[in-house]
Amino acid sequence: MPPSPGLRGTYRTDLPARAAYAEGAGIYRIVPSAVAIPADTADLVRLVRWAGAHGLALIPRGAGSGMAGGNVGDGVIVDLNRIGGRAVAIQAERRRAVAAASVTHLELNRATGAHGLRLPPDPSSGRFATLGGMLSTNAAGARTVRYGSVRRWVEAAELVTSDGDVVRLERGRAFRGTAAALSRFESTVAPRLRAAADAIAAATPATRKNSSGYALDAWLASGDLLDLVIGAEGTLGIVTQIEWRLDRHPGATAAIRVTLGSLDDLAGAVEALRTHEPSAVELLDRTFLELVHGRAAAAASGPEAVLLVELEGETAAAAAALAQAAARSVQPFAKRVETALTTADIDHLWALRHAASPILAGLPESRRSLQVIEDGCVPLARLGEYIREVRGAARERGLDIVLFGHAGDGHLHCNLLPEVARDGWERSVGALLDEIAGVVAALGGTLSGEHGDGRLRAPFLDRIFGAEVVALFREVKAAFDPRDIFNPGVKLGSAPAVARLKAGAAAVPLPDGIAAALRDLERRAGYATPRLELLD
Repeated sequence: MPPSPGLRGTYRTDLPARAAYAEGAGIYRIVPSAVAIPADTADLVRLVRWAGAHGLALIPRGAGSGMAGGNVGDGVIVDLNRIGGRAVAIQAERRRAVAAASVTHLELNRATGAHGLRLPPDPSSGRFATLGGMLSTNAAGARTVRYGSVRRWVEAAELVTSDGDVVRLERGRAFRGTAAALSRFESTVAPRLRAAADAIAAATPATRKNSSGYALDAWLASGDLLDLVIGAEGTLGIVTQIEWRLDRHPGATAAIRVTLGSLDDLAGAVEALRTHEPSAVELLDRTFLELVHGRAAAAASGPEAVLLVELEGETAAAAAALAQAAARSVQPFAKRVETALTTADIDHLWALRHAASPILAGLPESRRSLQVIEDGCVPLARLGEYIREVRGAARERGLDIVLFGHAGDGHLHCNLLPEVARDGWERSVGALLDEIAGVVAALGGTLSGEHGDGRLRAPFLDRIFGAEVVALFREVKAAFDPRDIFNPGVKLGSAPAVARLKAGAAAVPLPDGIAAALRDLERRAGYATPRLELLD
């Protein structure tokens, strides 16, 4: 390593510190070469210029709760949690909020909630997910079916480029200033993207959600450089501050539970529900129900899936009326429909949605929950087919799997439960990922609905977008980051996806205390914990 960058913040190269940042929420364990915690934006600029001068990789990181491996790597981990403080500046009359990228979704909504406002996209990791991480993956959540992903709620962002420039990108306003990265893009790549607009449109998956690749389609539609940075996973620059557009809190909510006897009824049920503009339509697959209730109980009741549906209204009566109307609409497709109108009833339904997490977290070391084929999104009409394909492919390889997700968007999450002491389990998992990537492509889907490509899905982008569009992705990356210092191998990479894992005999050894602390953090979802505290 070259000499220290001379930060006013923290810079560590000792093994315990590096080991504390070797894992995120996904499947990987990669010990970085160093850890940097800049004190502020000026400190970050110093670090970026130092890395550029020495050709070193920087891996931006917030809470480390991302699933796809964009928060670990061989270079210098850049912990952004000291930059900008925890304050949220709110302009209630304009429904706007400005906060540092290190502020969490929970902190933002607590601050805006005092004004009757909220940021509607609500990832399940919101209590610790940072706003910078959410922007960088174009995050979503259960309420995307009504409110869309993060993209539509971002008004501006402050970005540190690979040249060490600090720029503010605003929605609907051309950048006024000098920044080498933006000049390179506008002069060399932008004309090529405009010329390839038809090819880009044809290659972009026609799904309701997409966090894969660079959002060339969104940039072509808006002309806003902001749209390229959103979902770029820190590969084009490091976001330090964000201005958000907010929405009012709903007056009231109501919910229904729909039990399906066949996956053939899934698309029809969701389409019927969507006519009532639900705020959430969540899927609990048979595999999920078997995990939560036990296989015997699930087999006895026989449902293929359960849908949890939330509807919002100005008043409790309006929300209740919407729920009743939705229940009538979905009845022809359902084995059973239950309406829940009280707060306690709604909480009970959502408790079922979250019941799997503690079970998965408490698995023994011999069987780990791994998020490998965990973010596919397909056209809604193909969702039942996709579920069958995933179940069958896992069964053929002797891999247990738990499926759930956001049915209203055709978006499925999968947790594999391999026996990590079994010889060859990594090959089985890798083969499953390869097969399902082909299935997603054949169904016209995207490999990432809301978590991003990371290192996990980067090798498969050609299958989804085709070689021509992936070549354009590389041109965008090269214009913004010609020395490839920001998150190399993330989003654009060819390294084996199922390798350098945190589980199994091949996992890189860590100091015993750090390894145990990271496993405990994973089990309790303690991603808000500053990693250097694990050294204690």
